[in-house]
Amino acid sequence: MAWWGALSGVVLAGVLSAQTGVFPLKDVRPGMKGVGRTVFSGTRVEEFGLEVLGVLENVGPRQSVILARLRGGPLERTGVLQGMSGSPVYIDGKLVGAVAMAFAFSKEPIAGIRPIEEMLRASEAGAGGSAPGLARLASLGSQPLAVLFAPPESVLAAGTKLTDIATPVSFAGFTARTLEQFAPQLRALGLEPRQGIAGGAPPGQKWGEPASLQPGSMITVQLLSGDLSIGADGTVTQVDGKRVYAFGHRLLGLGSTDLPFARAEVLTLLPSIATSFKISTAREWMGAITQDRSTALVGEVGRRPVMIPLGLSVVRRARGGVAARQTYQMRMVNGRILTPFLLQLAVFSAIDATEQGLGESSFAISGEIEFDGGAAPLKLRNMYAGDFNVPMQASLGAALPLAYAMQSGFETLRPRKIALEIEAFDRKRQLQIEQVWGSRREVRPGERLELTVVLSGENGLEMTHQVSYQVPIGAPAGPWQITVADANTVNLAELRQLMSAPPRSPAQLISSLNSLRPNTKAYVRVLRAEPAYELLGSTLPNPPASVAMILARTQASVGGPALAGNSTIAELEISVPDMVISGSRTIQVEVKE
Repeated sequence: MAWWGALSGVVLAGVLSAQTGVFPLKDVRPGMKGVGRTVFSGTRVEEFGLEVLGVLENVGPRQSVILARLRGGPLERTGVLQGMSGSPVYIDGKLVGAVAMAFAFSKEPIAGIRPIEEMLRASEAGAGGSAPGLARLASLGSQPLAVLFAPPESVLAAGTKLTDIATPVSFAGFTARTLEQFAPQLRALGLEPRQGIAGGAPPGQKWGEPASLQPGSMITVQLLSGDLSIGADGTVTQVDGKRVYAFGHRLLGLGSTDLPFARAEVLTLLPSIATSFKISTAREWMGAITQDRSTALVGEVGRRPVMIPLGLSVVRRARGGVAARQTYQMRMVNGRILTPFLLQLAVFSAIDATEQGLGESSFAISGEIEFDGGAAPLKLRNMYAGDFNVPMQASLGAALPLAYAMQSGFETLRPRKIALEIEAFDRKRQLQIEQVWGSRREVRPGERLELTVVLSGENGLEMTHQVSYQVPIGAPAGPWQITVADANTVNLAELRQLMSAPPRSPAQLISSLNSLRPNTKAYVRVLRAEPAYELLGSTLPNPPASVAMILARTQASVGGPALAGNSTIAELEISVPDMVISGSRTIQVEVKE
């Protein structure tokens, strides 16, 4: 719309006129000399030189890049450093932009400078774009988080073109295998994981003086802080009162957000043949990032963001009882896309730290997630067992329900507190549904049918369970199916119905998630062939003909679930504590008049 472009130009012109010392992009010429400011050691802002090589126009929507060769300081031996993103660049003492882009594996420190005009637009509502990886995550569907974070082809080929400088992300307290597992997903988002170089603990409750923050200062955006911490490093470009501009490119492309940031100290520089980077540590809280846009981060000094307390308790069990207990206390950012991924990272690392992640192992996860606004808590209770990569299964199982709840479209579902307990077992605690048979093939209404279920495990383990079911008086004659199945089989059928008929309220959504069955039980379901319908998230089997006509017409008109081939008449449970049950078996009996 033309009027929006004109209004945007007026707003930007007003901002620029209020600023002093801005060098406009239209006046930039090849051969111009300038200086940049960044931190190479400690917290002292130092200068480096540069020469303009030219301007690349229309490299993105309404975006141009100033190409420059950097000089001075350590840059001749390090090249463009990760962590320099946002370093301000001046020509004739006026701010022209920020170091933001580079060529991977370049032999010279040639950088792309983001014009300051484009960075100032990031404070406008709706400016910029979102990261491709997170855009794919916005619609969860039935895909696991690890699949949605898979790197696109354009990222894998990034070494041949000018790209945003990868943001170095320091992981403190995490296991090395956590970074190995999630590094491809993190790199796909433009984040370069660094393990064991976070230089110390996060800043705790310490807040710094606003005057200590200046153009060229190093900052760390803390995604997770506490016993486990994740910090993304960059540089401040401009400070305008309480408003701060930084990075010169997106962090994750979250748009409007609320991410805490701290002033950081550079411990040293690490030259590398691939990509050199700064090693830094957070010192004191400064404020919150309120906009994460394609051209800049915009923050507010002194703003205190809302963080989610996260508590993890890991109990390591041996054959003789409890062998060890480890607790983790953290606070993480509150975002419908980012929070579930951070939870998965934390749970995976906590499990991996038990040193039971390789070979056969079992993990039980229980706890709850509390929400603001009085919504019922989301309860997690499940167990995972196997021979390979069980920590990934368990961490994904903890994150997916939260992801579905937060991305359901209900703004009121904001997590207030997360508390989980993880039990780690040193062997695969798993049983297979081996056999099922009934005491008779034919049964009449009012009679009891005795079922025998055999469960088998490793080393010749075998368990037999008896289940008794009384056929209701007045039950119609015909073939009935009796299925003994694991939780995944039963839940999958109900999840399909949930996807086709989304919950209409937060309470209904939480209720649906809490009703999912744990896999430490086998479920005996008695089914018969008759129509069944979904009504407000519940199955209504064999309704009266008049009601069935209305439901069939209504659900067909809105694209609701089709008539079920079988409706569930009864469901019984077989519980085996601390054992995962898998498999499915079905028998058929004939109900006689």
